[in-house]
Amino acid sequence: MRKLLLYILLICTSPILLASCALPISATGTKQYQPWRGVHILMTTQDKTEQLTEVVGELADIGINVIIAEINYGYEYQSHPELQASNPSKKEHIKKLVSECRKHHIRLIPQFQCLGHQSWREHTSPLLAKYPQFDETPGRYPNNEGIYCRSWCPLHQEVNLIIFNLMDELIDAFEADAFHVGMDEVFLIGHDACPRCKGKDKAKLFAKAVNDYYKHLVEKHKLEMLMWGDRLIDARKIDYGKWEASANDTAGAIDLIPKDIIICDWHYEARDSYESIPMFLEKGFRVWPAGWRKLEATRALTEYSQSLNNSNMLGHLNTTWGAVPIKELAMFEPIVFAANCFR
Repeated sequence: MRKLLLYILLICTSPILLASCALPISATGTKQYQPWRGVHILMTTQDKTEQLTEVVGELADIGINVIIAEINYGYEYQSHPELQASNPSKKEHIKKLVSECRKHHIRLIPQFQCLGHQSWREHTSPLLAKYPQFDETPGRYPNNEGIYCRSWCPLHQEVNLIIFNLMDELIDAFEADAFHVGMDEVFLIGHDACPRCKGKDKAKLFAKAVNDYYKHLVEKHKLEMLMWGDRLIDARKIDYGKWEASANDTAGAIDLIPKDIIICDWHYEARDSYESIPMFLEKGFRVWPAGWRKLEATRALTEYSQSLNNSNMLGHLNTTWGAVPIKELAMFEPIVFAANCFR
């Protein structure tokens, strides 16, 4: 392992590779921007928050300058205590993490998974467990059998009232200047079981949700907004399959949402090209490509991203999804590789 990491450091700091990693000029043309060298972490319990706080310095040492902390229901919410998951982080734990990130010049961005991913296997997340009337498929799929993940209904008038309260608490606790709303792998939308969404255009439904969050986060709170990009990619035009792209007619939303949203375009396999990245760039979005656990896939994605030489291509985001313990993040090969490649 140590020999491999030393090899990665050597190739990523060689003059040849550094030349290919040269920073593009910012959109203003006045100075070079700092690439976003990020890591996405599931931080859904107090224990994980404390563990992450302990390794912030190590992450900074390898070049990480952005952390996406997906907290979801793992916070001790005061506005809706009924929506806390077990062992939630308290405000004091988040403040310690904020302080440590500030000390090491790391931008900390909270994530709350919106719309989809409201269940996992037989477990339903607190919102739909406590408020089943918000479910896009109310009364269907007992024990979540036969579906991937539940979604909340984007047209239920009471959902955003609650979600915005949760967002506001996270914005305050994280002292956030940006917010990630998730929104990947939304398969249940415009479902026939929903009395409000049945028969409606799925792209417009998805765009409505995006625009609702944008109005609250960007227009009201003046934050930057990030989201996953897969539901904006048409699987009929780009052959990624139904996971990395949309095969359920949400892709048209790409032309119905603001272009200053940052698109986290995730791809976990090595490919010769990643057509969605130039597509998003041509639409005017800033793009933050995201990889996962395969070093060869991370290399392919970073090399392709850099080859585009576009100032709206922000850097690289490494997801983790539990593939590596938090205490070992700074030794995770794809993270080390990408962070050094974008120095």
